[in-house]
This record gives sequence, structure tokens and C-alpha cells, in this order.
Amino acid sequence: MKLFDTHCHFDFDVFQDDFSHHYELAREQGVERILIPSVGPSNWSRIQTIANQYRGIYYALGFHPYFLQHNFQQHLAELDHQLSLAGEQCVAIGECGLDFAINVPEDLQERALELQFELARKFKLPVILHCRKAHNRLIQMVKTAKLPKGGVLHAFSGSYQQAMEWVRLDFFIGVGGTITYPRANKTREAIQKLSLKHMILETDAPDMPILGYQGEPNHPAKIIRVLNELSLLHTVNKQTVASQLWENSNSAFSICE
Repeated sequence: MKLFDTHCHFDFDVFQDDFSHHYELAREQGVERILIPSVGPSNWSRIQTIANQYRGIYYALGFHPYFLQHNFQQHLAELDHQLSLAGEQCVAIGECGLDFAINVPEDLQERALELQFELARKFKLPVILHCRKAHNRLIQMVKTAKLPKGGVLHAFSGSYQQAMEWVRLDFFIGVGGTITYPRANKTREAIQKLSLKHMILETDAPDMPILGYQGEPNHPAKIIRVLNELSLLHTVNKQTVASQLWENSNSAFSICE
């Protein structure tokens, strides 16, 4: 059974003391591929180095709204340059998006996102979208952008109707630890109703903890627990779910299986 953690901040400090050990722990659980999204210029170089050193690791480059600085445009040419030089391991723009629950001006976030959409069109790459308290505006911006490769809505926690809005825009739905919580009724019902062909797995490690592991860093090895819950919600055996989501993940990022 092959698994792909399509959203894991594997470069964060919590993994750095013994990165090889954490990498092997994930592989022991069947995690053969991991995608590391960047948060901004501060980690572009680090994630590229990791991807070059470890088999099965891919990455995305972009500006996360939470870490967005007013001077981000000073780094835009660098991002363009990095994307122009990137090899096959660079498979998306991101993590980017809108977060209207933080103290970063909305107009600044929107401008940064528009410029990243331009790069997605230029390099014909999908985007990995972060969305919090901004569903309607983000949908509107994506419709206007006419992205060539669609992308992924990361950390989905909405309704079935919201999920289908993204599916119609050629996006996959990122499914993570949220579905392991019985109280997350709306999201669990949406994921239960949504076809498996529209989903991919993710942990968002070290964030987005799995039920039973609150208060400790999440880990890509725990993605098997998300798979287990998804299998139960869909009453489909784990191997069938894993195979479909492996295919979806590679398709989302145009990676050869």
C-alpha cells in the first residue's frame, strides 16, 4: 500500500534534530511520497535541499498568507527565478491563499495571491491553497484567474456544497486529521458524500493533530490514521482507498507513478 502525504511541513524545526529518522518512520508506514509546501523566502532553499537529498520528496514554492510581509514583492523576482530553475521535484505553487482570521491586510493577501496565480499560469503549475474565513472571496479569485492546472484546497473543513465548488474548478480536496474527530460533523458528512476520485491525503504535520494525539506534533507516519477513517466513512477497504488517492495525488501534481 503506497501513501502520499501531499502537505507536510517536513522542514520545520521539530523534524530537524534527526530528519533521517523521521523520514524512515514515515516510509515504514507506507508513505512513499511527501510534498513539502513552502511558507516564504525563509524556507525556499531548505525544502529544495531536502527534496534533492531524499527520494520521494517533492516541494512547492510560494508565499503563505500567515507569513506574508509587506515587502514580499522584493522577493517576487527571486521566486520567478527559483521556479525557472526548478527540476521535477518542484510540482506546485504554494502554500498560498487567503486567511481572513489573521492580522495581515486582506488587500495585501489578495495582491500576493494574484501575483502567484500569474506564476502558476506562466509555469503551468497547480496551486496549493490555504483558506480560512475566506471561502467566497477565494472561489471568486480562482474563477477569475483561469488557472491552467487547477490545484488542491488544503485542509478542507467545509460542507459538501463547498467541496463541489472546488471540484468544479478542477481542484482536489485535501483531507487530513479533521475527519478523525467525531464532532467535525459537517466535514465528515461532506467527505463521506464526496467521491474518492476528488480527494488526496495530507497531514499538515507538525500541525493539524490526529484524534488522540492532541498536544504533540503531528507526523507524516500518522497519515495512515486519516486513511483508516476515510475507509470507514466510505465503507471501502483501505487498499482500494489508498490506490485511488495515490493515483489522485500523482495526477494533481503531474508526477509519474
